[in-house]
Amino acid sequence: MPDRGKIDSETFTELIAPNLGADREDVVIGPQHGVDFGVVSVGEQAVVTATDPISILPSLGFERAGRLALDIVLADVAVSGIAPTHATVSLSLPTEMSDAQLGEMWRGIAGHADALGVSLVAGHTARYEGVDYSWVGAATGLGVGDHEEVIRPDGAQPGDEIVLTTGPGAEVTGLFATLFPDAFDLAPETVVTAQERVSDILGVADATTVTRAGSPTAMHDATEGGVIGGLAEMATGAGHAFVVEREPAPIRPGVEAVCGAVGLDPWRVSSAGSLLVTAPPSETTAIVDGLENRGTPAAVVGEVRAADEPGVVLDGERVSPPASDPAWDAMARLQASVE
Repeated sequence: MPDRGKIDSETFTELIAPNLGADREDVVIGPQHGVDFGVVSVGEQAVVTATDPISILPSLGFERAGRLALDIVLADVAVSGIAPTHATVSLSLPTEMSDAQLGEMWRGIAGHADALGVSLVAGHTARYEGVDYSWVGAATGLGVGDHEEVIRPDGAQPGDEIVLTTGPGAEVTGLFATLFPDAFDLAPETVVTAQERVSDILGVADATTVTRAGSPTAMHDATEGGVIGGLAEMATGAGHAFVVEREPAPIRPGVEAVCGAVGLDPWRVSSAGSLLVTAPPSETTAIVDGLENRGTPAAVVGEVRAADEPGVVLDGERVSPPASDPAWDAMARLQASVE
C-alpha cells in the first residue's frame, strides 16, 4: 500500500516528471520534487505560482482554519522572495457544512488575504457527497515581481549559514493538542501551552521579513517530512551538504512534551510555518534579528558545505528524510484512541 502524504521522489520522477504537458520556453522553474513553487516569465516579469490542498479542521474554528489554510498555500509563494499578490480557491465541501460555517471559513480566508495584500481572483465552491473533513479543496497562490528578486530553491552556496525559524514540530504539536486534548497523559497546562503552537503555523509574514532583512540564497517551508525533510530537499537541489546541530535550534513550549507523548521526533514531522533559510554569514544576523523583532524565534543552526555527496549531517551523523511523515500514523492512532 502506498505511503500516506506526498509521493516520494522516485514516484515523482517515474510518473509525474516525464509528463508535464507542452514544453514552453516561458517556464523558468517547473515542477521538481520538494520545490515549493514554479516560475513563469510573462513579459518582463516573473510570475511565481504554487498550489496546495486546502485543509479545514472544524476543531480549530472555521475562521482560524480558513486563515491557516490560505497561509500555508501562500507561504510556498513567499519563500521565492516574491510576495504573494493573487490567489484562486477551489472548495469541494462536505454536505454537512452549513452556510454559517462556510461564512466563517471564508471570512478567515478573505480576511487573511486582505491583510497580506492578496486578491482572490477566481475559484469554485460546491458541496459534494463523499467529501469529508479535512481535505476540502485546493488553492493556487501567485506572486508577480522582477526576475532578479526570485530566490531559487536550489540557490544555497558553500559557506552559507542555515537559519531555522520557529523550530521543529510546532505545527504537529499545535494541531494534535487542539484536536485530541484528552488523548495525552500530560498536565492540562502543558496541553494548553501546546495548543498555542497553532499560532506558529503562519509563515508568509516570516518569509517576507527574511527577504526585507537580508539577502537569502534559498528558503523553504518545512512541511511534510519536517525540518530534516526540508533540509534534505534543499541540500539535494543545491548539490551540497547541510551540516546542522540541534542544540541552537529554537524549540517552542509544548513541542517536546506532545511529540514525546506520541513517540515522534519533532525534527521529522510536518512543521509548516518553520522556515529554513540559507544566506551568507554577513546576512544572517540581520535576518535573525528581523524575525525576532516581529516575535518569531530564529537561530543559525548550521552551514552549507561543498561535498561529493549532497545530504544532511545532523549532530555529526548523516541522516535521511522519512519515507513518509510519521505524523500521519500518529494521527491515526490518536483518532482511534478517542473514538
